[in-house]
Amino acid sequence: MIKEKDYYKNKTIFVSATNTDVGKTYASEKFLRYFSSLGLKVGYFKPCETGVIDTPLDGSKMLKLVKELNPKFDVTINDIVPYQFKLPAAPYVAKENTIIDIEFLKQKQKQLQKMCDVLIIEGAGGLMVPIEKDIFIIDLIKEFKAKAFLITPSKLGCINDTLLSIQALETRNIDFDFFINLYEDKDSFKEVSLPFLKEYFGEIHYLNDI
Repeated sequence: MIKEKDYYKNKTIFVSATNTDVGKTYASEKFLRYFSSLGLKVGYFKPCETGVIDTPLDGSKMLKLVKELNPKFDVTINDIVPYQFKLPAAPYVAKENTIIDIEFLKQKQKQLQKMCDVLIIEGAGGLMVPIEKDIFIIDLIKEFKAKAFLITPSKLGCINDTLLSIQALETRNIDFDFFINLYEDKDSFKEVSLPFLKEYFGEIHYLNDI
């Protein structure tokens, strides 16, 4: 499962998923609590959040948690969610005329990294969600030099989604682990999807066990 704590010290972990509504924020919370329980100082970063009306809901929830776990993570919501867009869509669409500056995001990452041992970065949607015309969420993982934690669902169809996402990560030589979020079709998962996943991957890691 997750390696020893020393391996993750001064690491950046990018939490992505096979699609939207798979549990990235839930996973981010689990990992933040887990690494904090190991005595590591944790931090959080969400480069883009869409569907923002008054304040970023995911970012605000995680900011409150991180400040409880690591009081030295002295930041504001605009520090950890620098790009906030109203339309609940892919950043490329939601941003309208805004240019998402990758170098700016990398500088933000470096600033946040100084205040923690492990920085959890939460993506938007799945790996291939567009940020700019030719820049996708998966490209941010490379830009941030992060290790990817891929969250995959337990619902029917997860085999296809998981294999395609892993193929995309491997094609780009991105180091990753993947975790199954048992939340949808979980009663039928053991019969419908687990037999192949166990045969194919051997060991299966569940987000719920973190």
